[in-house]
Amino acid sequence: MKKQNSLTRKLRIIMPIVAITITIAVAPLDLLPIWLAPLPDTVQEQVDDAVEQGLDGIIVYVDQAGRPPQVYTAGWKNKMTKEPANPHAFFRIGSISKLYIATAVAKLVNNRSLSLDKTLEDYLPNLAGRIEYTDQITLRMLVQHRSGIPNFTDDEAWDWFASQTDINKALELVLDEPADFEPDARTSYSNTNYLLLGRILDNVLGYSHHEYIAEEILAPLGLTNTYSLLSQVEYDSVASGYWYEYDDDLRQLDHVIPGGSMIATAEDVGLFLRALNDGSLLNNDEQATYSSIYKYGHTGWVPGYHSIARYHEDIDTVVVQFVNTTGGDTWGTANIIGGKATGLSGIIYNRIVRILRRQ
Repeated sequence: MKKQNSLTRKLRIIMPIVAITITIAVAPLDLLPIWLAPLPDTVQEQVDDAVEQGLDGIIVYVDQAGRPPQVYTAGWKNKMTKEPANPHAFFRIGSISKLYIATAVAKLVNNRSLSLDKTLEDYLPNLAGRIEYTDQITLRMLVQHRSGIPNFTDDEAWDWFASQTDINKALELVLDEPADFEPDARTSYSNTNYLLLGRILDNVLGYSHHEYIAEEILAPLGLTNTYSLLSQVEYDSVASGYWYEYDDDLRQLDHVIPGGSMIATAEDVGLFLRALNDGSLLNNDEQATYSSIYKYGHTGWVPGYHSIARYHEDIDTVVVQFVNTTGGDTWGTANIIGGKATGLSGIIYNRIVRILRRQ
């Protein structure tokens, strides 16, 4: 049996190193044969090969215009009980959650509940003096990751391998810290921006933004398999998550912080993404606002779960990929012969899109 019950302790030591090196890593040579290999004939063959290459489980949802959506699976939902990958399993989608928050912002801007030009100080005056430039950071900058506010998950005290259910404690990691840069000087991804957006939405609405997303975004699309928090779904319905070459099930780790907390099936994410891109979710004014503030696809990561959700306009196709393995060469931005892929998971995703383009 592989090493068990030692993963969390070991990864708490190596994760700070990984966080630094992953952004500059060159793709390991053992990934090059996978990247260079001839494409198989079908998506299912590629999905099967992904498990052969070391992923514990994979779910791929494909919605091609003019064809019924297809879901492909391989590997395990729970490898300890030998339960095969389930196309309807819930998955922790990490930062794909940010698409839903950005959508909520676009809707609330258009009904005049929010203003993109109002500042962080306008919405959260109690943070004046605790975060730099609160009188200059606008709502638009928060959505677009142009605030300069440090990313709380980059702090050495942040522990990915413990449940994170205290939003105030996460925010405390960046309070009274210098800004990374002056507002709107550049773009730099910061989870703190969406933590703050969640708080702003709650205050403006007078109730949880999770409820707003459920009522105003999910319900109109009939998305009954998308939730804001792990606690809202049956535990056994969630796919297990693993770190490469360990058996420890990371499913029990709970992350409730806005912008990374949502749970969904691949189909529900695909339906949302299609609606976001084809204009059936937002009215014309809301769509124009959304287009001006955020992107139309995203990746997500929490320990044990890596997800990619993108719309490919050239083939009018939505492709959502869920992988329940992180660590090793399975994730992380890596340069491959001048291009970019997100470790093994990203290479598999890109190959699937190439197969679809060839059809």
